[in-house]
Amino acid sequence: MASSPENNASLSDQKVTRSESSQAKKSQHAEEAIFYMNCRAAYLTVLKSSLENIKSKEQLSLVLQQAGRNPSQKTVNKYWTSQTTTLNFDDFCTILKKEKPATKTELLEAFGKIDTDNTGYILHDELYKILTTRGEKMTRDEASAIIKQADFNCGGKLDYNKFCDLYMTTSEQCCKTAREKLEVDGRLRQQQFGSQTETSCEGITLPVSKPSPRISRKTDHKLAPTKGDSRTPSRPSSAQSCKASISTTISMGAASNRNTKLIEPDTMKEWQCAQSKGCFYLEEDGEIISHKYRLHLPQRSTVCITIKPLNLRQVEGKHCHWLSVDTALYILKENETQENLQLVSFTEQQNKEVFGWRGELGSGVYWLLPFTTGCRLKKVKPQITGEAKLVYRGEDGELVLTKEFRAALLDIFETIDLDGNGLLSLEEYNFFELRTSGEKCDEEAWAVCKENFDMKKNELTRQGFMDLNLMEANDREGDPSDLWVTLLSLGYNKALEMTEACPFVIDIYAEKCKPRIKAIYLEAGSWQLNRAICKSVVNKGEAKVMDGCENIIIYTYKAGKRITSVIENKSDNKVIIHVNNEQSKNCLSNRGLTVFAVEVAPKSMMVSQHVMPLNEQEEWLYNCVHSLLR
Repeated sequence: MASSPENNASLSDQKVTRSESSQAKKSQHAEEAIFYMNCRAAYLTVLKSSLENIKSKEQLSLVLQQAGRNPSQKTVNKYWTSQTTTLNFDDFCTILKKEKPATKTELLEAFGKIDTDNTGYILHDELYKILTTRGEKMTRDEASAIIKQADFNCGGKLDYNKFCDLYMTTSEQCCKTAREKLEVDGRLRQQQFGSQTETSCEGITLPVSKPSPRISRKTDHKLAPTKGDSRTPSRPSSAQSCKASISTTISMGAASNRNTKLIEPDTMKEWQCAQSKGCFYLEEDGEIISHKYRLHLPQRSTVCITIKPLNLRQVEGKHCHWLSVDTALYILKENETQENLQLVSFTEQQNKEVFGWRGELGSGVYWLLPFTTGCRLKKVKPQITGEAKLVYRGEDGELVLTKEFRAALLDIFETIDLDGNGLLSLEEYNFFELRTSGEKCDEEAWAVCKENFDMKKNELTRQGFMDLNLMEANDREGDPSDLWVTLLSLGYNKALEMTEACPFVIDIYAEKCKPRIKAIYLEAGSWQLNRAICKSVVNKGEAKVMDGCENIIIYTYKAGKRITSVIENKSDNKVIIHVNNEQSKNCLSNRGLTVFAVEVAPKSMMVSQHVMPLNEQEEWLYNCVHSLLR
């Protein structure tokens, strides 16, 4: 039967859509290939192989410079901590993703804040003072070396346009030189990429990272012999390199997110309760930080511990993004020291958005470590055209906070008021200060606040908090720049929507005693948390030994809206595992990629990925293939 013009038009539209989608994927893969080629070029300028590790801060700084970055000591220290022993190629790639090279526009904007008269120059005396007293302070010799450069200095002042041009040229030349060396050296071209490593749960502290994008789209998961060690850089995970593999398939119905009901006994209403609020904050580099808590129980008791997103005001027409973010709590028992923490359990039971655990705990001190997978709390490209107004001048010429800004400040106050008493203690306020400025307010400064802003019982009221922010606006004569720094650090976008934070509330009910909970830190996920996640999956998940390699075990845990997989490597050698999710449907991975690879250290285990449904109202299929590359 002949098809109608309408059907032909529909088919044509479908072909165009598929073609556009295919082109977009090809473009994305091409960009990924270029990025990783540049990474390898920089890495192999300093090291002999992409399988060789960075062994010192000096090496890390050098490879970053070869990649066109200009890392400060603070940046280097961020990734090379006191616990870091080595960083591998994929850690380096992840750092490059986070540490974007400065653009000329950004550099000019930074200089423009100093050159308020817009002359294009900065006096040497002023530049010298800034370089040696602000931010990451330079030594006198370092500052003098910059000022003595004839290319962009004359007449006692710096031409910062020329300086920016030289900076950009030098950065580009470093990258170009590294690429040229890679092209000339055929031996380096034949070496494979590295593979991605996450924080080991055995206490090896490396930057928490997302996996390296892989260009190979199809993988034959049958056993295949490995022929040598040379693979083209764009296809490090080719089918021929897979030694062994294992497939895991889990079908989850739309109602699966309610299959572990949290049972709350009627008598619990008479139990004693403690509560604290907190927040997950998304860092610029994609890392998630949150409050960490200490729980004290004076005697053995049955307890019920829950966590859920904090339900703030509902604005009509605006989506409360954080309410869909998954939350969990890991309960660890403190023994002799804070470092010696033992996993007790975690909140795996669920009632709608509430996750909880009920059981018996002995007397003593426990740590409550909040956790979110990162599937829903992640960086998104802003779709905002304008910028919300924060302040305006009233009829009397005085500055006034806008209605929208006041509403946002009330939500912020509600979030940082951890004990929920309607007042901010110095401790609570300092968590706010650490997040927004990186500094603490001491007792002396708090006394000044007491003199100038409304307080009750030495705690700041809501009105006092509003007036404090208004004072900040007045100090800048209405310039909202500093106010935006505060808002952005707290997860707000320029439309005053909270998109990169998730406030939550923790409730502890105890049958036989009064529980006490206190926020102690505001920091990124610790190695204790990573180890607890791995142990919980191993204890409760399904274990599968990889065919043909009995030393590699894949554990898969499913509960509610989350599936987590952990890889255990029992061998004496590190292994690279290729992970393929292409056959999964309606799934969202914290990795942000369908195909990636991870490196697992000898005698260790690590999280492979967390997966959640993209649309909770529909069925979702988790189909993951883990393959051993080496």
